[in-house]
Amino acid sequence: MTDQTEDVRRLTPDELRTLFLFESLTDEQLQWLSDAGYVESVQDGIVYSEGEPATCCYMLLSGELRLCKLSHGEEVEINRTRQRGVYAGAFNAFFGADEKKLYTATLRVTEPSEFYVIDAATMAQMIGTWFPMAVHLIEGFVMGTRRTNETIGERERLLALGSLSAGLTHELNNPAAAAVRAAATLRQRVAGMRSKLAMLADGTLDATKLHQIVELQEAAVERLDKTKDKDVSPIEQSDAEDSLTDWLDDHDVQASWDVAPVLAAAGLDVPWMEDVLAAVGPKYLEGAVRWLMYTIDTESLMNEIDDSVTRISTLVGAAKQYSQIDRAPYQVIDLRELLKSTLVMMSGKLQGLEVVKDFDPELPPIPAYAAELNQVWTNIIDNAVSAMGGSGTLTIRTKKDGEYAVVEIGDTGPGIPAEIRSRIFEPFFTTKPIGEGTGLGLDISWRIVVKKHHGDLRVESAPGDTRFRIVLPLDPSKEFESEADLLA
Repeated sequence: MTDQTEDVRRLTPDELRTLFLFESLTDEQLQWLSDAGYVESVQDGIVYSEGEPATCCYMLLSGELRLCKLSHGEEVEINRTRQRGVYAGAFNAFFGADEKKLYTATLRVTEPSEFYVIDAATMAQMIGTWFPMAVHLIEGFVMGTRRTNETIGERERLLALGSLSAGLTHELNNPAAAAVRAAATLRQRVAGMRSKLAMLADGTLDATKLHQIVELQEAAVERLDKTKDKDVSPIEQSDAEDSLTDWLDDHDVQASWDVAPVLAAAGLDVPWMEDVLAAVGPKYLEGAVRWLMYTIDTESLMNEIDDSVTRISTLVGAAKQYSQIDRAPYQVIDLRELLKSTLVMMSGKLQGLEVVKDFDPELPPIPAYAAELNQVWTNIIDNAVSAMGGSGTLTIRTKKDGEYAVVEIGDTGPGIPAEIRSRIFEPFFTTKPIGEGTGLGLDISWRIVVKKHHGDLRVESAPGDTRFRIVLPLDPSKEFESEADLLA
């Protein structure tokens, strides 16, 4: 794909001076560069590939280039530009010998393009000779920052993972413990039911009355199902229990104080108990009432076990959705499901906050890197929770805006001070102490949204109203007509 003629074309010192990298060099330095470099024309396709030995530094003279990196086996575009003079390739060849001299990305051109090319060894010699102090300072800064960021970043990510794991463990423990308790109590109730069944069916109760008791039992279960979703005030519940206790006492039912709350919780009242009395008679009332109590109790316990197991299943599903286990890194996803799974994973941190979810039901699925978007939500929500200090309202909203999906995450915290608002997307910038936060940084969130998904991430902030707005294209394959379309 490279079309380089046998006659090497070079640039004159005056032509080199038009490139912003070289505009301040002396005439002698420009002449040296003119002799050392050459012009290379590429018609289309790959100029160099990620992972290959970095042999040259390329500066764009004309045309358009694309820089792409591999992520989970998928090639992701990280930059596309027509700006004359931009550089790529072995521009860091002057780093120490311990640095890997490999291309860190794949460079492609989208149309016939021209580059000014300098060999890596020549580039290293040039910078090391002309700017020795700058080389030492830059190398020290870059390497020191990289080591510091790796060490602190790994620690913060481990702490953040531990925090999320602790929250998930706590959320799983509650329904699991409830299911264990309910199962133990259910075993006792079933044993009691076997005993009462023997008393009711010992041959002294005719088949008609036994049939009526079974009908009453089914009616009690049906009423329980209808009652469990009703909101009954504590006063109303107490009055119902008192009425049933008095009725049971009047009819010589033992331990009425233990039976009445169970019957009242199922919505059974005095008229209903009169029907039971009419069905079985005074002699078998005690056994029939106990039988109904065990029936209601076992049904309630089974409902509790069902709710607990469903809750556990929901939490496990949310964890899988959050981590994207067994799923392709790039897939068509529902943003609402990603946000819900993130909220479940962070539920331990959301205690005391009001969470408002305003999800557009018409928002279509979009192709995206789901696990990485989950990290964006996590980072922004974590910042919002930290800003609100344990009380306030977290609002998460999704909507469709033309050819874009929009996610807004807002909080009622004190807002982002104006003096740091312009810096929050800078690499390594944070206002949190070590051990707090997700260890990601908003600059990584910005790169995930903007560079990897061709979207936009911005913030509007005032005291009591801070909103992060994440804009993602519904169809990333379409080229944006202008930046205004994206940010409108």
